[in-house]
Order: sequence, then structure tokens, then C-alpha cells
Amino acid sequence: MNPYQSLPPRSFWRTAVAEPAWADIDGLWTPKFAIGQDDVLLTAGSCFARHIGRALRDRGMNWRDAEPAPPGLTPEQRRDRHLGVFSFRTGNVYTAAVLRQWFAWALGAEEPPQEVWHEDGRYHDPCRPSVEPAGHASAEELFAARATTLAAIRGALAEADCLIFTLGLTEAWRDRADGTVHPVCPGTVRGTFDPGRHVFHNFTFDEVRRDLTAAVELARSANPGLRVLLTVSPVPLTATATGGHALTSTTYSKSVLRAVAGQLAAEHEYVDYFPAYEIVTGVPFRGAFFEPNLRTVTPEGVAFVMDRFFGALAGRQAAAGPSTTAPDRHDRPTAGEDFWCDDAVLDYYNPR
Repeated sequence: MNPYQSLPPRSFWRTAVAEPAWADIDGLWTPKFAIGQDDVLLTAGSCFARHIGRALRDRGMNWRDAEPAPPGLTPEQRRDRHLGVFSFRTGNVYTAAVLRQWFAWALGAEEPPQEVWHEDGRYHDPCRPSVEPAGHASAEELFAARATTLAAIRGALAEADCLIFTLGLTEAWRDRADGTVHPVCPGTVRGTFDPGRHVFHNFTFDEVRRDLTAAVELARSANPGLRVLLTVSPVPLTATATGGHALTSTTYSKSVLRAVAGQLAAEHEYVDYFPAYEIVTGVPFRGAFFEPNLRTVTPEGVAFVMDRFFGALAGRQAAAGPSTTAPDRHDRPTAGEDFWCDDAVLDYYNPR
């Protein structure tokens, strides 16, 4: 008798992965804690995280939009201003360091930077350069808008039951002047790149673990009962500043993020990990959940991920799953969802 003889079929590659039809692969997640219909849920993170908030809302969950759109805006205006995308109007939060910064600023543990970017008579926020595409009329208006977001973060954290955070990248750009970690490289989406001031940094496992732990601790200092559900975005890097190959750099980034998420989930009863990354990128799915650019996740892929999410929460297989015929990514037009990924602008600088 040995320990493997008493393991369930899902513990073995052949019975869990190789033999089932791809659409029948399930049981990938056993939720550590319940998430109820009335629980206040917050979402933040990389561009893939926007799918989670929308799915929660569409399924009738209590997803909290802490900065709802003002009346009178068209759907396009709401989209362009990143309204209704995440629970807070921070724009994409790709790294644990940027999440920690927002929570520290919102809760008064640190002072936010006072720098503004002035272009064509308008003022832009370096901390969220995509949120107001037309910019602000003045620096005062910019700081007032940021203060609204910080108040929204503070209020939402205090009343939330669960924060769902999607980790996206390990690569980032720091400001030598004040240590701020930028959400995207200055000079890409907005601003001007200064090689003497803006320094590239690829976060290590220990650094991501430190920042993510600090972010969770900050959030729970405002709400000791808050639970945290971590995911890792399956979307690859658009470009890497390491000098290495985009494929190996993506593998490094996602491996570190996945390892940190698993480590925190193992250490804390109030932290869990949902395997969205594995569901999209796993070998049995053969890349079928990616558009032809091999970055954008197809609507079928998002639906498959969220069906597994809700099915696991309900303790049963989701009733509405995708077709048992794997979609052919080569027959599908690009969805154009790179609009939501700030880092997608980096492909503009590809010389080929």
C-alpha cells in the first residue's frame, strides 16, 4: 500500500487530462471559501480581469462598481474612460507593486506622487494614463479625480467580502525620483520616457510575494474579514524589455506570478487561487482559446473559464458550457480586445 493508491482520478494525468474530452476536463478548482450571491465582490488587475467583473455582474452576483458612470454617457464614452471595467477606476493593474501602491495611497499609508504629464494643453495622470484619454483641464482637476478614486477604493475595501485580483506582469518601470512603479512604460501610452529617470525592473518571486502580501495586509487592515481570490492572466506579454525572447520572458513572468499566488493561498486561509491561467493555456486545449494573435482570449475561452468558476462555486458542473467541438482559432477574426490592454500599445513599436 502506498499513498498514490488512494488518490482520486483527478490526481493522475491520464484520467484527469489525457483521456477526457477537452470540454469534460473539470474539477480544477475546489473553492477554499464560499462566495455567495449577496457577497460584495471587487475586481482589479490586468486586462483579463475585466472579463471576471462582467461575468459576475451578468450572473447576478453582487459585483461592486465603486465608481459608476455619470448619467448621459454613451457606451463608447464609458468604455473610453474605463468606467464599469474594474471596481475602481485605476485602469489596468498589472503588477502586485502597483496594487500595493493604490491601497497604500487610499488608506493613507503613503502619499501619492504629485507629478502630472502636460500634453497639448491637457493634464494626464501618470498613475493611470489611459483612464481619461482626453486628459484634464488642470492639475487640480486631475488630483480631484484621483482623490475620488482613492476614496472609492477606501470605501469599497471597507465593505467588501472578497477581492478578486488578477496578476498580469512582473516587468515594470520605476521612477528614480520617488520610487513610484508606473502602470505602463512612460512614453508609450502617455508621457515622455526619460532613460535617466525611468528604470526597468523585472520583479522576482520574493519581490512579488512581498508586494502582494503587503497589498493584502493593507486591504485587511481596513476590513479584517476580507477574503482574497487570486488569478493569473493567461494573456502573454506583448513585448519584453529584458532583451530576451518574448516567449521565455512570458514563461518567467507567469511562472513567478503563479508561484506567488499559490504560495499565498497555501499560507493563508483567507486567500485562494482560481486557475484561469491553466484553463486557457493548458496543453489539452491546444491553444484553441486564443485568437490568431495568440494573445487575445476568445469569447469561448472566457465562457469556459467562467463556467468552471461558477460551476465550482455551485459544487457542480456549470449547466451552460461551450460546445464539445474545440473552436478553431484560425477561423476566427481578431476580437480587438487589445483596446483594454495598455501594454498592447508596445506592439506599435515593433519594427516589423
